[in-house]
Amino acid sequence: MAGAPQSDCLFCKIVSGEIPATIVRESETTVAFRDINPQAPTHVLVIPKAHYPDAASLAAAEPQVAADVLTEAGAVAVDEKIDSTGYRIILNTGSGAGQTVFHAHAHVLGGRGLQWPPG
Repeated sequence: MAGAPQSDCLFCKIVSGEIPATIVRESETTVAFRDINPQAPTHVLVIPKAHYPDAASLAAAEPQVAADVLTEAGAVAVDEKIDSTGYRIILNTGSGAGQTVFHAHAHVLGGRGLQWPPG
């Protein structure tokens, strides 16, 4: 069932508290936590509590929760004091794009110059 926790999903286990994470924000529908392998001085993941394999499936099924992920990503940037210096929100979809955990999530990156295109 879409949205239901998956027993083999790392992020579902973080949502349930089964696996610890450094949580920086939590809302009714989302959890934000520090990436264990940061790619920038600030690297926080914002995930929906409900399980969807990627951002597109989340947006199609629960557009308000997809909006909540983006709203919380912006709030993370404010909390981390990167909102005025610039930050990037990345939503990878599929292994070819670098998605390694198939639970929708947004990366919030900042705290250093971010080149374009990313490489």
